[in-house]
Amino acid sequence: MIQIQDLYKSFRHQRVLEGVTLEIKTGETMVIIGRSGCGKSVLLKHIIGLLRPDGGKVLVEGKDVGGLSPSGLKDLRKHFGMLFQGAALFDSLTVGENVALALREHRQMGNGKVEEIVARKLKMVGLQGVESLKPAELSGGMKKRVGLARAIAMDPQYVLYDEPTTGLDPIMADKINELIRQLQKGLSITSVAVTHDMQSAYKIADRIAMLYEGRIIFLGTPQEIQASSSPIVQQFIRGESSGPIEAG
Repeated sequence: MIQIQDLYKSFRHQRVLEGVTLEIKTGETMVIIGRSGCGKSVLLKHIIGLLRPDGGKVLVEGKDVGGLSPSGLKDLRKHFGMLFQGAALFDSLTVGENVALALREHRQMGNGKVEEIVARKLKMVGLQGVESLKPAELSGGMKKRVGLARAIAMDPQYVLYDEPTTGLDPIMADKINELIRQLQKGLSITSVAVTHDMQSAYKIADRIAMLYEGRIIFLGTPQEIQASSSPIVQQFIRGESSGPIEAG
């Protein structure tokens, strides 16, 4: 379980998170939506300990992430996988080397075992026989899938997704959404995804939280958010320029 308790974060004079409270249940997919720049990715970085809060706490399995030592953070992160917005593959490494990175860093195992795990994870995301390719030889959708294989290489308990469908065509975006859902069900992973893609949110979410002006203003199922009476929520999920949220 991940518990976010009254979380505050500012950068210089810009207040980003202003008392965010959210509980993410074990085994669910929580999708956090909101406008670009509203603090979604900042929230993810607090969960994994890349940022320290100005106030409040993030608890993962009862441990205060902000209070962990460097070695404690390193141990915690072994339980997490992350799919970055741009896949964040290392251009100088092959696909196989990218997926194997954490395994070689944190697990004591022979090359044969590492290669077996890499092949299995790539197969899970619908890619086989691509281990020797470089990222420059891959399409955008393939890069995302390689990034997803790398995120699950260590069999994490938690996977964080930062805008998983950004930059993809609708068909490939739907493929990524299906993979996220299949992995969550098949591997019993607790997932947290941030996005402004409502089609993706509806497809992968067990629950959706909307972040607006530094706070969670809605929390519920995809069906509940579509039935919300909030003009702010309705404007955002419909993608309308007119309403209480100012364009710009």
